[in-house]
Amino acid sequence: MSRTTKLQFDVQRTLGFAGIGANYAAVGTGLTYPASQLFIQNLTNVSLQFSFDGINDHFPLASNAFFVLDITTNKFIRSEGLFLPVGTTLYVKEIAGGAAPASGSVYFSYTYALTQ
Repeated sequence: MSRTTKLQFDVQRTLGFAGIGANYAAVGTGLTYPASQLFIQNLTNVSLQFSFDGINDHFPLASNAFFVLDITTNKFIRSEGLFLPVGTTLYVKEIAGGAAPASGSVYFSYTYALTQ
């Protein structure tokens, strides 16, 4: 029997503006599957700082901006390509010296390969 690989979306993770402060806060839970593509949206009213370890600053994202990363470059087989590992969590905080968000949310979505 032949096997097929399908691109799947996991459940969207989100964190509202009230949960974002001077220290890193998790945007939902860690990844359930190895991620092949990431979609991060900062729909708050201020620029924010993001991290994948909750300690180090990895990248800022402007207000009402988004970040898309295609990690696997069209290789959707679990044994090939590069993936963000299961359990990885996205964290967000205010930019040092910046204002706290007063509205909006941060959203984190990702895709993974499902082989059947």
